[in-house]
Amino acid sequence: MPAVDSGGGPGASGPQLARAVLDAAKARREAAGRPRRRAATGGGDRDRRLRGYSGPGPDPRDPQPLGAVLNRLVKARGWQQPAAEATVFGAWERVVGADVAQHSRPVKLENGELTVEARSTAWATQLRLLAGSLLQQIAREVGHNVVRKLHIHGPAAPSWSRGPRRVRGRGPRDTYG
Repeated sequence: MPAVDSGGGPGASGPQLARAVLDAAKARREAAGRPRRRAATGGGDRDRRLRGYSGPGPDPRDPQPLGAVLNRLVKARGWQQPAAEATVFGAWERVVGADVAQHSRPVKLENGELTVEARSTAWATQLRLLAGSLLQQIAREVGHNVVRKLHIHGPAAPSWSRGPRRVRGRGPRDTYG
């Protein structure tokens, strides 16, 4: 490559030396005939960083509400189904209503089948009768096909088969609930 003299002779230092090096690099680029590179942003005007003030109208640089940012993240990552399933547990009172939520709680959700534990056997019977409307309420709140079937159980009674004061025989029957 031919050397290009930019006036930065042997005694050049500081700004003159920097100018000489810059001019030499420009001359080499022009001699090679390569086009100038654009900023490496990844593709086009759409990805180019906006500069200056955004002005009075909406702009992508404006601060965004956290809920909108989370909704975009959930949609981009494909987390809609797990988020809907978590809503069943996290917002149980809002999903089924205050009265039903006071007397029941969701236990597990697998393959669209929700297991609900009622506070008493009477409430378990009542919830079994309301299963159709409960499924509609859940679908309205969290989306369709999140919960397809309900399994409703009464309260779990203590086990009398083991322990220091175990009595042989039939034991207590339906005294719980």
